[in-house]
Amino acid sequence: MSILGNEVRRVEDPRMLTDGGTYVADIPLEGAAHVVFVRSPIAHAHLLSVEISDARAMPGVLEVVTGDDLDLARRPPMMGDAAMSRPLLATGKVRFVGEAIAAVVAETVVQATDAAEAVWAEYDPLPAVVDAESAADGPRLFDDAESNVAIAFPPAADLDFSGCDAVVNHRIVNSKIYASPIEGRVAAAAWADDGRLTCWSSTQGAHSAQGAICGALGLERSQVRVIIPDVGGGFGTKAAPSAEECLLGWLARQVGRPVRWTETRTESLQALGHSRAQFQTVTLGGTADGRITHYHLDMLADAGAYPAVGALLPTFTGLMAPGNYDIENVVWSATAVATNTAPVQAFRGAGRPEATAAIERAVDLFAAEIDMDPAEVRRRNFLAPDAFPLTTPTGAAYDSGDYRSTLEAALEAADYDGLRSEQAARRERDDRQLLGIGLASYVEVTSLMGPVCTETGSLELRPDGSVLARTGATPFGQGHVTTLSMVVADTLGIDMDRIEMIHGDTDEIPSSDITGGSRTAQIAGSALFDASEKLIEAARPLVADLLEAAPADVVLDSETGQFHVVGTPARSAGWADVAGATEQPLFVENDFEQHGPTFPFGTHVAVVEVDTETGEVRLERLVAVDDAGTLLNPLLAHGQIHGGLAAGAAQALIEEVRYDPDGNLLTSNFADYAVISTTELPSFEVHESVTPTPLNPLGAKGIGESGTVGSTPAVQNAVVDALSHLGIRHLDMPTSPERVWSAMESAS
Repeated sequence: MSILGNEVRRVEDPRMLTDGGTYVADIPLEGAAHVVFVRSPIAHAHLLSVEISDARAMPGVLEVVTGDDLDLARRPPMMGDAAMSRPLLATGKVRFVGEAIAAVVAETVVQATDAAEAVWAEYDPLPAVVDAESAADGPRLFDDAESNVAIAFPPAADLDFSGCDAVVNHRIVNSKIYASPIEGRVAAAAWADDGRLTCWSSTQGAHSAQGAICGALGLERSQVRVIIPDVGGGFGTKAAPSAEECLLGWLARQVGRPVRWTETRTESLQALGHSRAQFQTVTLGGTADGRITHYHLDMLADAGAYPAVGALLPTFTGLMAPGNYDIENVVWSATAVATNTAPVQAFRGAGRPEATAAIERAVDLFAAEIDMDPAEVRRRNFLAPDAFPLTTPTGAAYDSGDYRSTLEAALEAADYDGLRSEQAARRERDDRQLLGIGLASYVEVTSLMGPVCTETGSLELRPDGSVLARTGATPFGQGHVTTLSMVVADTLGIDMDRIEMIHGDTDEIPSSDITGGSRTAQIAGSALFDASEKLIEAARPLVADLLEAAPADVVLDSETGQFHVVGTPARSAGWADVAGATEQPLFVENDFEQHGPTFPFGTHVAVVEVDTETGEVRLERLVAVDDAGTLLNPLLAHGQIHGGLAAGAAQALIEEVRYDPDGNLLTSNFADYAVISTTELPSFEVHESVTPTPLNPLGAKGIGESGTVGSTPAVQNAVVDALSHLGIRHLDMPTSPERVWSAMESAS
């Protein structure tokens, strides 16, 4: 019986719960000095001078440097105007509160912190550009840029809505949030006697980090080794090393000893980067009987002070604009602007949740406009199961799907009809606690790393018959070691505890991509599946000699891990016998290529209660039916869904990064930034649907971000639904008590 598809507890957990994890801060580095960065308290200003002499004279200080001391290239934007490149330390201007203007290196972190407080800078303040909607024509952040527009994507065509029976047009704010990883940014760097630099990084891809560090320092890849130990959360915001991390190797060379850096929580909230931050205008039209025929999504993206990923994310949103729906006419347009706020980074879903939030709010607005139940509107517009594979009007090549099945399953699990009856009864008796029911059907894209998504995997057979596996995937809490070990164990017929998994080291792994976009199970899993098949083929001639048979007649019993001749299982050889039959260890390497991304989908139903006297919103139920193809380990898949549901509900209910008009961060700690907890969440009701993808041998799609994609609009729709009988058509996120109460007061 195959182990795949069964609930298997994480093999990582005993170590994490007993000895504890080994994080970057735990790496022993003899003689390591500590780095503290001096950060700008002003959002936008000419940086006239930085006085460091007092700091240099303080006890334990080894070095203090400013941007003028560096001979390093600026980091170019990922997309858009090259004039918006970022220096590793600010020079000439500061562009957001928290931007590093100097680095202090000292014997202890206390000494470095004290010295950092002795650094003085002279600023000539400039007007802060905080509001993205007025940023394009505001004071320029970059003197060499024509404006604050990083990049603009015009619509592919002009849609004519004049023939539609009903048209809705609305502005929607997809609020700015912070990823809240338990472990913030932590990094260390040390030079070896042979002139090689080793960097330890809490990031999501060793080779991606290596490339960024080499690019910043002007080094060849052979000169830099990157090691990623345990990581305390990434969520996309750690996809690449930060400017501060890239500078550590330079600082280590300056002081002639290893250096390490750990950011504080306030530094993290200021400078790690924020996410989402889109202002959307949806225009959706269709017929009076519920068919959607036209949709235009226009986006204004706040990319932050240095447009990088933030300028790219609208392309993902545009790609997924039509969602699950068969809409003939769909276009999108976008503008990404620079503002005097922290640079925008990817976060769990990275552009796809924004697309779902837009279309699912638009569908509910359309349903209200034509006075039709929102579930029925969705039924009438889903893409049919026999339409796959297909390419949407925005260019997404959907692989497989059965969208209506997840809607019907979610409605049944939630008792949708019963909820509607209860809602009507509460309204009839003027109950203080209003009931709201929100739907969101979603499709998202995973393994979106270009037309071909690749990952490496290798296996080495040890003398005792155990296996050393190497993978390009980088775990940071998902349970990857368990999932990938299951694939190898199932194919080779050995116990999982006989497999050692190596990852996150550029000296051990020849190549890797970032672990992001929900790609690991399908891409890294398939790489190790194919490698396992290759190891079996490599072993077959050796077993044939042992059993005095022809290689073509040798088969492996994957339940026992024993090779035998077809039809004669009594005489067999195990993996230890194979290892003993060769002087050179069997080693196979495989680079798996998946041609095209996969498209998980599902439906979420949220049930909320809204207190009419206080505006408090309480999430009572969250029912999720998610389809990520073949589930390799349902236990871990459910864990990923749970985390995603919590993150999505958090944005809809309480989380929001806020700045004042001068660019000062108002949510600079966890007392002011409302991280969601179990007290604000119900016990999630998770259900499975399985529609395998034909694009990889496992049939797996991504699962790590699906919960976030569907839950946010489901919860937002539920809050609006609770208030809809009062004439309230829309509420932006987060649906805080203040915002809800104000809307009710305005409607009364």
